[in-house]
Amino acid sequence: MEKILASLITIGDELLIGQTIDTNSAWMAQQLNDAGIWVQRRVAVGDEKAAIVRALEEEGADSHIVLITGGLGPTADDITKPVLCEFFGGKLVLDEAALENVKTIFARHNVPMPERNREQAMVPDVATVLQNGRGTAPGMWFEKNGKIYVSMPGVPHEMKGMMERDVIPALRQRFATPALLHRTLITSGQGESFVADRLKDFETNLPPHIKLAYLPSYGLLKLRLTTVAPDRAVAEAEINEAFEAMKTVLADIRVADRDEPMGVIVGELLKTKGLTLATAESCTGGKIAGMITAVPGSSAYFKGSVVSYANETKTQVLGVQAATLEQYGAVSEETVREMAAGALKVLNTDCVVAVSGIMGPDGGSPEKPVGTVWIAAGGRNGIRSMRYQFRYDRARNTEMTCVAALNELRKWLEA
Repeated sequence: MEKILASLITIGDELLIGQTIDTNSAWMAQQLNDAGIWVQRRVAVGDEKAAIVRALEEEGADSHIVLITGGLGPTADDITKPVLCEFFGGKLVLDEAALENVKTIFARHNVPMPERNREQAMVPDVATVLQNGRGTAPGMWFEKNGKIYVSMPGVPHEMKGMMERDVIPALRQRFATPALLHRTLITSGQGESFVADRLKDFETNLPPHIKLAYLPSYGLLKLRLTTVAPDRAVAEAEINEAFEAMKTVLADIRVADRDEPMGVIVGELLKTKGLTLATAESCTGGKIAGMITAVPGSSAYFKGSVVSYANETKTQVLGVQAATLEQYGAVSEETVREMAAGALKVLNTDCVVAVSGIMGPDGGSPEKPVGTVWIAAGGRNGIRSMRYQFRYDRARNTEMTCVAALNELRKWLEA
């Protein structure tokens, strides 16, 4: 069965100068993959007519589907709609349903509607209009030379609503897609090249239609198997068999059997075991708690966090002894263990993870260079502690510490 290919075009100068991070493409690619559609390219262009037209021509030549986001706002720099109108040979006409939607939104907020927002209801007469249930700019569905082009707002919340309600269902109806399946194993403790050596025989024996990708990420290594096949049941059986074989080879470094954030993985363990968690954070400034509470339903198991950035907070709130700080320093096994013990008591929780470290760029010493981190994880029946030595900049050292801390807690919970 032929692969259905898609290209994603994101429009906006803000994307090219780094002012805005493109999260739309990642989300759209996930949705398309779930629908059996293979994303072969992602292209970002500025608010410039020639660049937009060139991207439309090039992606339309190579893909069955071209999804476009951005440039549909009410201001002069939003040029996507007139460019699309010219590209597809249409003229702008008023869409009454889109106008009514705009009026309703302004009436709901009890403010007058500017004339420029009325112009958002003008759409190319060669397009099928996709009404925007979450904003003022309608989407547009075009077809040319057997290819589908869909233009949507760049606001993620608005785009997602349009994709879920209109675009994905319509694409599923239009195309008979093959089964496109992924299985991801998360590992920790060995680098990419070492794992590749361990998987040499496994990878050699993989069927040609199952591909293995290595994806390093903040102290973890993700191993993704991908297959495309006409029969979903057969594809699932084959990829699951290969996945179990890979798990067996790497059983000693396995973290999780699916691609989920560490906050989700730890949260599910806590729920399964009926335990509560708290964090005591110095160098991470509450980021570990943020990873936990980013998961819906985390209030069922997360008690809270003490961000004890200053030494006086460590002593006054967590009960770390002044003598411990004086003798061993804030970044030490002794201090982090006392932080953990204090959090268990103060926050009345079953489990705890505590961290203290030197994130940089300054603050290191020959004995404790930048990147030195102590982590303590455990509960009332025992706390384990370990030292890490990271070697990156401040931001990455902090991310690595958060992931390492949650992974140490995971190991303690599983043990």
